[in-house]
Amino acid sequence: MPPPRLVATDLDGTLLRADGTLSAASRRVLAALDERGVPVVLVTARPRRWMLDLWPVVGAHGLAVVSNGALTWDVAGDRPVETRPFDPAVGRAVVARVAAAVPGAGFGVERVSGLVCDAAYTEIEDPPAGLVVDDPERLWDEPGLKLLVQDESAHPDALREAVTAAVGDDAEATWTLPGLVEVSARGVTKGVALAHLAAGLGIDAVDVVAFGDMPNDLPMLTWAGRGCAVANAHPDVRATADEVVGDHDDDGVARALVGLFDLPSAVMGAC
Repeated sequence: MPPPRLVATDLDGTLLRADGTLSAASRRVLAALDERGVPVVLVTARPRRWMLDLWPVVGAHGLAVVSNGALTWDVAGDRPVETRPFDPAVGRAVVARVAAAVPGAGFGVERVSGLVCDAAYTEIEDPPAGLVVDDPERLWDEPGLKLLVQDESAHPDALREAVTAAVGDDAEATWTLPGLVEVSARGVTKGVALAHLAAGLGIDAVDVVAFGDMPNDLPMLTWAGRGCAVANAHPDVRATADEVVGDHDDDGVARALVGLFDLPSAVMGAC
């Protein structure tokens, strides 16, 4: 069987280790694939502003999917290739319904230009929170790629259930962290974005291998010809995947790629 023509991988909990770092061994494996002309596409819920340190590993093809599929980014050209934003009217209606269902929630909206949020939303990473607004209408002054609903005081399951019910069929609710639900426009998933990207490169699903760990990765894993869960993945992801590879803290994705592409074992080095 020929090796895949494209590799797609989630980041947190999948390619990255628990401390958020990318190991030297994984970097070498990605570089070896780049030398062979194999695109490695990072497909992540992270916004573009959290990706600056990881852009160098994208390789010569220079494409990535961020914000859970809402933005495909040309890394080399530093420009958007495709955006899948909310209709502002739908975004406003969704925020109103979620605010009624989760009274203590804070809201943020990821845009191509960065984050805008209300005063109740607390940024969870080091980059600055960006524009803080006191009128929820202003969250949609620019096209919004992803709505963030935050309530760290709520039980994670209760928060997810409440937001999912309030969103209904108008959008796609996913989660990767406790206390936070991420909402994309209807029909926007990692799988849809990856399918569009691959089609633009003339690559069919059967020639794609994808790696992930959380339920928001399932559309990507089920679309790809070979969908792989890391050993530490959510139980639903492990049950759905075509196969389970090693744990992210043991460079499971890199080790699987060495086997799939028949790379020399020495590329892993001393892990």
